[in-house]
Amino acid sequence: MTVPTGRPPIVGIVGAGQLARMTYQAAIPLGVEIRLLAKRETDAAALIGSHLTIGDPDSEEALVAFARECDVVTFDHELVNAEALCRLEARGHLVRPSARTVALAQDKQHQRDLFTRHGFPMPAFQTVSGLADLLAFADHHGWPVVAKSRRGGYDGRGVWLLNDAAEARSIVPSLIAAGTDLLAETWVAIDRELAVVVARRPSGATIAYPVVETIQHDGICREVIAPAEIAPSLAAAAQA
Repeated sequence: MTVPTGRPPIVGIVGAGQLARMTYQAAIPLGVEIRLLAKRETDAAALIGSHLTIGDPDSEEALVAFARECDVVTFDHELVNAEALCRLEARGHLVRPSARTVALAQDKQHQRDLFTRHGFPMPAFQTVSGLADLLAFADHHGWPVVAKSRRGGYDGRGVWLLNDAAEARSIVPSLIAAGTDLLAETWVAIDRELAVVVARRPSGATIAYPVVETIQHDGICREVIAPAEIAPSLAAAAQA
């Protein structure tokens, strides 16, 4: 599918949470039409959206019907049906980011493997299939250890800070028994957290937005300071 020339694209957002709401508001002065696939009429973006479809974002049937009304499909978050998105692309629909990128974002192990291959600094990490694996990781790297669900965690969910072996023994077996795929990481003491949003075209052209500082409480971003109050040289390095 190609976007018709002469008008802004019709952008379909799968999901209608707070990020979709902010995107909707940013699109208004640009003249970009936003359509929403929401689970509920009471979702954050659904409350302000004028083009609203109520349906299950995980339903392939709902995705296909929704995509027919849009020039390009994007997402409120990455916890979507990646396999259905692959088939949506195969039908000729534009999906941004691509289904392949979404699948990568859904698995923290795959993310870290990719970043490591490309030389990004990362804490030590290892897939954990049982308590013995995590204890061995801690023996090698030291406590505390951060255990993370490989898939589905956000806003502090799916993350467990384990200070010692006793805490690991009380938490890890039940997670494994519940079918949680775990990743162990060394704990990193964070002084400040900086973030940079990078937009990329399929051609490879990229643009980095100004560096911001995020203020986290219990794993949830509560405040964003823009631009971050840092030295210009550090901002340039973060955007490079």
